[in-house]
Amino acid sequence: MKPLQLWPDQFFKNNSISSPPFGHFPTPAGQSHATPQSEQLPRPRSRAGRSGPWPREQPSHCLRRSPFATLVSRRGPSPPGPRGPPQAPPPPPRAARKRRPCSAHRAAAPGARVGGARRRLLEPRRVREGDPLLESGAPVAVAPLYSRRDTWPSVIMSNPFAHLAEPLDPVQPGKKFFNLNKLEDSKYGRLPFSIRVLLEAAIRNCDEFLVKKHDIENILHWNVMQHKNIEVPFKPARVILQDFTGVPAVVDFAAMRDAVKKLGGDPEKINPVCPVDLVIDHSIQVDFNRRADSLQKNQDLEFERNRERFEFLKWGSQAFHNMRIIPPGSGIIHQVNLEYLARVVFDQDGYYYPDSVVGTDSHTTMIDGLGVLGWGVGGIEAEAVMLGQPISMVLPQVIGYRLTGKPHPLVTSTDIVLTITKHLRQVGVVGKFVEFFGPGVAQLSIADRATIANMCPEYGATAAFFPVDEVSITYLVQTGRDENKIKYIKKYLQAVGMFRDFNDPSQDPDFTQVVNLDLKTVVPCCSGPKRPQDKVAVSDIKKDFESCLGAKQGFKGFQVAPEHHSDHKTFIYDNTEFTLAHGSVVIAAITSCTNTSNPSVMLGAGLLAKKAVDAGLNVMPYIKTSLSPGSGVVTYYLQESGVMPYLSQLGFNVVGYGCMTCIGNSGPLPDPVVEAITQGDLVTVGVLSGNRNFEGRVHPNTRANYLASPPLVIAYAIAGTIRIDLEKEPLGVNAKGQQIFLKDIWPTRDEIQAVERQYVIPGMFKEVYQKIETVNESWNALEAPSDKLYCWNSKSTYIKSPPFFENLTLDLQPPKSIVDAYVLLNLGDSVTTDHISPAGNIARNSPAARYLTNRGLTPREFNSYGSRRGNDAVMARGTFANIRLLNRFLNKQAPQTIHLPSGEILDVFDAAERYQQAGLPLIVLTGKEYGAGSSRDWAAKGPFLLGIKAILAESYERIHRSNLVGMGVIPLEYLPGENADALGLTGQERYTVIIPENLKPRMEVQVKLS
Repeated sequence: MKPLQLWPDQFFKNNSISSPPFGHFPTPAGQSHATPQSEQLPRPRSRAGRSGPWPREQPSHCLRRSPFATLVSRRGPSPPGPRGPPQAPPPPPRAARKRRPCSAHRAAAPGARVGGARRRLLEPRRVREGDPLLESGAPVAVAPLYSRRDTWPSVIMSNPFAHLAEPLDPVQPGKKFFNLNKLEDSKYGRLPFSIRVLLEAAIRNCDEFLVKKHDIENILHWNVMQHKNIEVPFKPARVILQDFTGVPAVVDFAAMRDAVKKLGGDPEKINPVCPVDLVIDHSIQVDFNRRADSLQKNQDLEFERNRERFEFLKWGSQAFHNMRIIPPGSGIIHQVNLEYLARVVFDQDGYYYPDSVVGTDSHTTMIDGLGVLGWGVGGIEAEAVMLGQPISMVLPQVIGYRLTGKPHPLVTSTDIVLTITKHLRQVGVVGKFVEFFGPGVAQLSIADRATIANMCPEYGATAAFFPVDEVSITYLVQTGRDENKIKYIKKYLQAVGMFRDFNDPSQDPDFTQVVNLDLKTVVPCCSGPKRPQDKVAVSDIKKDFESCLGAKQGFKGFQVAPEHHSDHKTFIYDNTEFTLAHGSVVIAAITSCTNTSNPSVMLGAGLLAKKAVDAGLNVMPYIKTSLSPGSGVVTYYLQESGVMPYLSQLGFNVVGYGCMTCIGNSGPLPDPVVEAITQGDLVTVGVLSGNRNFEGRVHPNTRANYLASPPLVIAYAIAGTIRIDLEKEPLGVNAKGQQIFLKDIWPTRDEIQAVERQYVIPGMFKEVYQKIETVNESWNALEAPSDKLYCWNSKSTYIKSPPFFENLTLDLQPPKSIVDAYVLLNLGDSVTTDHISPAGNIARNSPAARYLTNRGLTPREFNSYGSRRGNDAVMARGTFANIRLLNRFLNKQAPQTIHLPSGEILDVFDAAERYQQAGLPLIVLTGKEYGAGSSRDWAAKGPFLLGIKAILAESYERIHRSNLVGMGVIPLEYLPGENADALGLTGQERYTVIIPENLKPRMEVQVKLS
């Protein structure tokens, strides 16, 4: 076999923060993921005879440069230079709070021996000798709303570029900024605006240790260095989390405190060093709909299911500085970020600087639409940033996307973003920035731009940046931001050359490549049935779906035999007979921050609903309709404008403020509907205003799912089928026998804009967000422990102390080759993180269900995989548990595989368990775009727990590749033009991957077969 290319990006590289952080944390002997011996996940033997799941092959620099490296030091005295932390003054006394006694925490002796070696604590902050902070120990100034202590200042005091700092306003000499124009370098004015943000952050944080002068030179010379795979550091201003990905992060921080205490240190030193917001939006499900009390019923169930998780998060908000929790029921993370959390420009520590953010949700890019540079990262990278480490990234190429023209009055922002998604997938922008420019941008509102930026992960880019312009400033006013802050935002951005006029071509910077879109060419469209990039014009949907019915199983095929295309099934619902057929709509959801953040499409949906009701149209009662706004502001203006009653009349009642159907929390369908679908083997449809429609994500029983604008969601719900040409066929017939067409009820752009101008006002935003942290009474009533160390409950099935921080050791060996590995799974293209680690409901016959049942839980109490990410035992069993997983070993969709030594067909977890019991390493074969989709670190942690040592793929999604590296699972990439089929690989072979001791990024390695 020819050599395969290793694609580890920063794997085992000294100056990388992405080196495996968990490789040096073996689980103590005797611990296991499961209590019953029969269900214990077997542990491969580690060096020195200890048993633990974590590999011991990583070199010592992996620990030194890992996100958690600051927890321990090298043996012996610390060397001089940038290792000593500044000594912060003792914290002020805190008000006494009611405490829950906890007997689990006993003081560890100073210098306690852990893992056979003496350890000494280092704080996260590292500075060079001679830094004034070392001597002053002064706490830094902080922004309101955060309790901050032991933080990194936003400006390094010994910065070699300090001469660039000057007052923004002579009246306020204490408020400075780094004037990049004083670089007196013409290259700065030609940089893309997104690269200017990276440059400013590097200059402001330059300490000649983590950020060095040559990093600034590399960024400034972007035009040349963009083609050389140069790594540069980036320290974002803040971090944002949602609860599914945030709970594991808080669990890790809690475990770090335990580890520090065992090492004889002060556990309260473990805190985020930058502002962190965690928005609880992923837990609520659509259990109740089509009733006036749906919202309250769903929220009550949310707390009933997730009380333990919420108590843990509330503990975290009290125990950790710099961490704020936005309670459930407040809205969707990215919409709350857009409307409330984003600063655009920070005013902190006496300096102005651009807002920037990374988040543990891939759609963090939505904030790029407001001119705040941000993108999604894995949980491991986010924790590194929270601990003060910069992100190490390849200096990105920047694709300039020129927008011209004006969209047609019938076209929505959803149509524009689906068109752009398909276009950029064809261009190829994976790992690159996209920056929008041109006169067409001026035609788009911030909500439109945010919609386009939100779907950045779907077209594969790292960021989708819209520089700040006058429209951005107007949006800040509209959303009730402080007027004085808005003034300095504009003044600062103008001073540093980051404020744009999209109608002025002289401001257009240099780009790696320029692509164009004339907005007048965009037509109403949807995307589906299985991928967001598969755009289909509304006029072609019927024909396209019928083509997909008979096509071979795949992204555009369901392989239904021609004689079965007309199959249908009757059923009784609410004492009335109905009929389902292929293409019948059973879920219609106005959901997701992608669209609910946009008043034009939301009011458009409301006006369409009003006209539909007035025309005598309705929606079949068995269709699961729902409306889950991204913030309370949406409900406010829908009510004030008078369209909410019409939405409710069609079944689109507010069911909750969260991601809901968009992430698979669509809840159960009526039993008669499920029975009809199953018995008829029907390809039924979900239509949603979301951003992803991967197979099995929205609901297990909707094999076809289409992304559409909110007005089109209602239109297809009224039609009851996707097999309709909305431009030529009527939506329905009213009681008078009149045929009603979509054009009869579609609101004009002028109608929508008139309502928006009247009802979307700053006062709404101010009223909603001034009480966002206290409005949820159930959250307010939660009692959480006040201990600084978390009291782990051994009986908990939600929150479990992870094994990552037990028995720290520095005795690490160079990476070792993988010898005679079996293939656990043989997969195809576009295997998403939903396939690898699903977030939805736990099937009753799954390994995770057996684990929970053995602990006394009933199926009603299983909740979802996403809600149990704080328990590694559940998540290991949920790895590759998606029922739509297509394994070539079986040639069918099932969360199963073949145990090759025995030939038995087993659940994936059970097969992996059997391999591990025999001490056999595992790999996975897969195709293109492995790990696409959500930025969930459990899609890397889970495979690692199954004993998977490497992935062999044609290409990877950026965030997932980083997560694999972080967990020590080696991401191998075939050489160009090669793949499993081209090389004749069946997966039945055994694989030996030869890892050289001098392993470097992009090095070719030998893979031998036997």
